[in-house]
Amino acid sequence: MTANITASRLAALVKTRCQIFQTAYNPTSARTGAKYLRARLRGPSMVKYYPPVANIAELARTYKNAGLVDFAEAQRLKDVEDKKRRGKGAPPKAKDKGQSRRTARRR
Repeated sequence: MTANITASRLAALVKTRCQIFQTAYNPTSARTGAKYLRARLRGPSMVKYYPPVANIAELARTYKNAGLVDFAEAQRLKDVEDKKRRGKGAPPKAKDKGQSRRTARRR
């Protein structure tokens, strides 16, 4: 009492089953990444787990009258000033197209 089921009937059955249960029809078994796309996102849980990092610069901007000093930023500004004094700073920005170094080189 065994019935022979053809491959086309079996494929039609699988296709119908995918439509009914709303799953992806993948007859060639190609890798789709559906397992990872269905998975819950990890980012929001990680953001909730780790406490917020105290940022000195942000706190100093928020509370200007508190007198908070970001020592790393103060040191950086001092170093930039020292480099400018020695002539090693960033070149000045061009105010208009005529002052640009690129256009001066083309002339």
